[in-house]
Order: sequence, then structure tokens, then C-alpha cells
Amino acid sequence: MASRVSAARPTSAEELLSTAVKIDAPLVTTGLDVVPATARALEAAGYDGVYTFEGPHDPFFPLVLAAHETERLNLATAVAIAFARSPMTVANSAYDLTRLSCGRFALGLGSQIKPHIEKRFSMPWSHPAPRMREFVLALHAIWDAWQESTPLHFDGNFYSHSLMTPFFDPGPNPFGSPPVWLAGVGPGMTEVAGEVGDGFIVHPFTTERYLREYLWPHLDRGLARSGRTRADLEVSFPVMVVIGRTDEDLAAAAIATKAQIAFYGSTPAYRVVLEAHGWGDLQGELNRLSKVGDWGAMAAAIDDEMLATFAVRGTPKEIAATVAQRYGAMIDRVAFNTPYTVDPGIWPEVLDAFSGYR
Repeated sequence: MASRVSAARPTSAEELLSTAVKIDAPLVTTGLDVVPATARALEAAGYDGVYTFEGPHDPFFPLVLAAHETERLNLATAVAIAFARSPMTVANSAYDLTRLSCGRFALGLGSQIKPHIEKRFSMPWSHPAPRMREFVLALHAIWDAWQESTPLHFDGNFYSHSLMTPFFDPGPNPFGSPPVWLAGVGPGMTEVAGEVGDGFIVHPFTTERYLREYLWPHLDRGLARSGRTRADLEVSFPVMVVIGRTDEDLAAAAIATKAQIAFYGSTPAYRVVLEAHGWGDLQGELNRLSKVGDWGAMAAAIDDEMLATFAVRGTPKEIAATVAQRYGAMIDRVAFNTPYTVDPGIWPEVLDAFSGYR
């Protein structure tokens, strides 16, 4: 669906109800063997899409199974780490998933941070925003060669592709090439998403103020560079939520969410979000505590004001209205980021509450 052309907050119930949003769910599983049943259940429950992430498992494999088992769910990586791979390997995986899913796949890419790229993936790290921009341009050059049977010639500062023989060419894809979504936290990557992306994945460690006042101008700058508007870009946000039916459930969810906020806040690259609220000095303290493994002290450093700023809180029937009020005019897709165990019976209630906003 097209994204909103204005980032202004809705001011009336009518505007809120007309701000349609799609609901996505993480395809979190204990192993590939349960993916088919999980994907079928999420589709039957009424979700619009599912996504995987670069965690304990490869993000592409579960979507292959989900593509076979579903008919209408949108499928996405949110995210696959671009710099852990080459444009050619990603182009192949994404192209095949697009064909397999009959065009329901979106390629979500993220950069990760330098220690993970160098120490976990043993890959080069430099100039992440320009590198990501070139990565996406290389993808399109490869897909264009396959779709149009034109010579492959991409010569960039970070990636070069100039060899494509018929043996390695899959040929035209009846569903075309997939949309590319980019995740970003800082202004540089956000601007790249606006310039070369089909969608923007907001990081969970984002506040309404940071999104509206700090990221949107950079997103618009990138869009202007490519001659597009906000209507040409979808925006997805996995919102941190504190959800429960009882005060006890909400209290436990709040503790877990504070720990997650502290974990994100300890990352130097995310300091810019805290600085937007005058909390920049906290980042250094959280980073120090993380290095000595004092996770309890990190969570205790997040007060209730910070929790309310980063997370949406409420019962299953309250969450929809709160999300719509806070983010309704700015996002096209929403997911619920819950770093704690949630009673599965809660989610049908949440989806039902969102029915007026879909």
C-alpha cells in the first residue's frame, strides 16, 4: 500500500479511522520444522504479513517454507544483514523468493554495526550509508540484467559486477524484482532509504519525536533526490509494546521492555536517539555497564518516562488506539516488539481492536 503523503498527526477520530495500517508478525520459530504450521496459523489469524530477522537462523530459509504454505501473506526479511553478503548472493535469494511467493516477498536489508560485520561475519566495514546505497544499486543492476537480458556492468567504489554468462542467468522473473526495504536509525541511512529504497523499516529503538523531527526530514531529502514523494515509500515500524491483561502482567512486561531499551541504548550508534530527548549522557553509562555485564543496573537506569516515550502500553483492547494516536499518520505497517513471553490468546484481541484502522 502507498504510504501517507503527510506526517502530520491525525486530529480527529475520522482521520484515525481512515489511516489504514497493515499488521505484521515475526515468524519466530524454534526450528524450520514448525515454520509451515506457524505460517498457516498467522495467515488464518488475520495478519497481513510475516517477517524474519538475522538471528540464530538464516532469514531466507523460513520464508521459503512460508511461501509454500500461505496464499496472501506478505513475506519479508526484516532484516537480512547486507554487509554479511554480496549483492550477487542476495540478488539470487531475493529473486527466487519473489518467484516462489508469486510476488509477495520484500527484501528488507540492514547494515548491522562494525563489530558484528568484522568479528562475527568476517566481512569488510566502511562508510555504511554510501556502501548500502551502492549495494542496492548493484542489486538493481543484476536484476535488470536478468530481466532485460542486458550486459551486466556495475562498477562502484565497494562492489563491482561484470560477469554474467547464460549458465548463471535465471532469466526474466514473471513477478519482476522484489521491492527493497532499508532499515535505519541515523540520518545517513535514512536518507539512503529515501533515495533508493521502496520501503523504510523504522528501528524499534525510535520515539515519535525522533521519527517526526529527526528522521523524516532526512527521508524526505532522499526522496527528493530520486524525484519521489512519501507516497512512493512504505514505512514499517515494529513498535515496542508493554501489553497485558492485568497490572501484574503489565508490570512484568515493563521490566522486560526497560531491559531491551537499555540494551539498545548502550549501542554508540543509537546515541542520537537518546540525544533527541536530552538523554545522551545515559548512553555512555549504559555502554559501560554492558561491558561489565551488569544487565540489572542497565534496566534500572531506564525510568518510567523513558519507557513511556519508547513503548506503547496498554491492554489488548487499548493498544490499537494508542498506536494510531501516536503513529497513525506516519506508518503503513506495524508489528509488536515484545521481549517477553505473551499469552498467545492476547493477539486475536489486538487484531480485533485494530479492525477499525485497517
